[in-house]
Amino acid sequence: MILIACIDDKGGLMFNRRRQSQDQTLRDYILKMTAGSRLWMNAYTFGQFKQEDAPQIQVAEDFPSQAGTGEYCLCENTDFHLWEGRVEQVILFRWNRTYPADLYFRQVFSLNGWHCTQSEEFPGYSHEKITKEVYER
Repeated sequence: MILIACIDDKGGLMFNRRRQSQDQTLRDYILKMTAGSRLWMNAYTFGQFKQEDAPQIQVAEDFPSQAGTGEYCLCENTDFHLWEGRVEQVILFRWNRTYPADLYFRQVFSLNGWHCTQSEEFPGYSHEKITKEVYER
């Protein structure tokens, strides 16, 4: 599976059980990137995609256990330690800002042994710059 997460400058994912931020341009980017594959997420994450025409979206609370090889998992509030050995690639989208956070990416997944193989920047809708980083073992 390919793990996708959106983080702030300190690796924050969420604050007080809510996502730190969201961006329509980033949602469109993720949908285009995952077209032709499956994009797994839980019901909480699906809340920001409900009005999108996205047949690739699969919603399940135990989505990491259902995702297959080459399929994408968008993680906001899911502990990935149990599935870490199945992750083939990690895609981080950085907000390039610091938000309040109480759940951090390093709490749900460790990038030890991973290295960045690709980086690109693009403008978001509500974020001046979003950075995409791709990590592989």
